[in-house]
Amino acid sequence: MKKIILDLDTGIDDTLAISYILGSPEVELIGITSTYGNVLLDQGIRNDLAVTDLLGHPEVPVYRGEPHSLETDSFAVSDISAFIHGKNGIGDVDIPDSPRKVENDMNAVDFIIASVKKYGKDLTFVPTGPETNIAKALQKAPEIKDEIGNIVIMGGALTVCGNVSPWAEANISQDPEACDILFRSGAPVTMVGLDVTLQTLMTYKDSEQWRRIGTPAAKFLADMVDFYIKAYETTSPHLGGCGLHDPLAAAVAVDPTLITTLPINMQVDTEEPTRGRTIGDNARLNDPAKTVKVAVGVDKERFLNEFMTRIGNVAAAAK
Repeated sequence: MKKIILDLDTGIDDTLAISYILGSPEVELIGITSTYGNVLLDQGIRNDLAVTDLLGHPEVPVYRGEPHSLETDSFAVSDISAFIHGKNGIGDVDIPDSPRKVENDMNAVDFIIASVKKYGKDLTFVPTGPETNIAKALQKAPEIKDEIGNIVIMGGALTVCGNVSPWAEANISQDPEACDILFRSGAPVTMVGLDVTLQTLMTYKDSEQWRRIGTPAAKFLADMVDFYIKAYETTSPHLGGCGLHDPLAAAVAVDPTLITTLPINMQVDTEEPTRGRTIGDNARLNDPAKTVKVAVGVDKERFLNEFMTRIGNVAAAAK
């Protein structure tokens, strides 16, 4: 059975990614490594513990990751992130704190390395925030690039513009150096960026399906997503719904056939004015080995059906 680690800055779509993986019986979520982004690190840890408890999976351990980017010594949540995800990261919906604590036997970086050593090609790592944790793991144990099965990131944009600048997507912009390390490492990476995630949308009609399930978990998910959709009505009214960014990356980790990809060796611009841009690396374009696959198409109807079904099943089972 494929093993999954989710690396999360747990906002709304990260919560949906957790729900999707927990609703996928063909994979096992062996742990969550927390990071910063949509929320501060400690808020993300709190959300990871509380959400997995509410969904009926307190067995999932949570590990403390890096609190800021490689080249900074602090992090502050942006106003737009707080607007889109709420001050608590989960749509300002109140759910009980978990009695559990973050794992204290090792941190996120060491857990990533240990898991690669244990599971090898059976392990898929899914970062849906900045790539700081995996970059530090690669710096500490560079050999894991050849040992891991796959790394499916939610981030970047190749064929469309960014969402925090004309060229940069939010997750990449928070630590461009980390993603550049990942892209240049030689590790197998699938980039699920705005090119495809903005084609996968959820509406109020969809969230109502979950609300009708009637469990506390289903109500939480519906209320949280309604907050997200409402934010999108302000930030991206042309879409007609909310983008399913992180859950699409999670779904691709389960079933890579949901997307079509372009094999290309990538880099991240780390200097202004295009800092944070994900683009092909001219110096490696003719290398026969392409270590990055960029999603350029998505079977959105099949994904949306799987998304609604799998998360609905988790919500119904969580009594």
